[in-house]
Amino acid sequence: MTFFSRIQDHQVFINYRGEQLGYSFVSHLVDAFERHDINFFVDKYELRGQDLKNLFLRIEESRIALVIFSTRYPESSWCMDELVKIKQLSDKEKLQVIPIFYKVKAREVKNQTGLFGENFWTLARGSTGDQIKKWKEGLESISDKMGLSMKDKSSEAVFVKEIVTAVKRVITAIGLEEGNDNHVNHVTAKKRKTGNSNCLCELPDFKRSKIRKHRRILFTFFYTLLINFLTI
Repeated sequence: MTFFSRIQDHQVFINYRGEQLGYSFVSHLVDAFERHDINFFVDKYELRGQDLKNLFLRIEESRIALVIFSTRYPESSWCMDELVKIKQLSDKEKLQVIPIFYKVKAREVKNQTGLFGENFWTLARGSTGDQIKKWKEGLESISDKMGLSMKDKSSEAVFVKEIVTAVKRVITAIGLEEGNDNHVNHVTAKKRKTGNSNCLCELPDFKRSKIRKHRRILFTFFYTLLINFLTI
């Protein structure tokens, strides 16, 4: 049974550096998602040479993307290309993105500084100008979003619980929003079907704009994060 069955199967896409986190932090996160019946997609074979189009399709199928930034994240062009795709879908409001800063600071990701920056520019030296531009835009855009940070001496177990809580709240917000939209569309269609033909007034359009929908979901997520922080 899925946490919210009307959302696509690969509901949460996990973008991360496999060689650094695949058998440690991400494996613990995946176990927690399974225990909480959260649908997810995680690529365990980052270096297998598979066509990136297959992974891009998985990203498109998802409703939420977890971008787990770590010091070795920018070593991989695979990670960076996924990030570009995630940004594109986020810009179109088709994907909710939660950045996770695993023992790396948000400003280091945004400005490509520190060890994170050293690894990024090492990768950039063998890349094209267009690739570098898109990667930098992706890093700057996604790192600017509200996310969760884990410091060097923090508990991974506690941090995993915080991520699970945040993801479940975003899923709930999306589900409620979709449920409200379906209800409004149904009521609107019913009114138009049974409306008085003698009425000269035009029926209003109850369909919400994508911008208002996106803002409500983000507000719910940020508000619950704030409440959770204040109660710690």
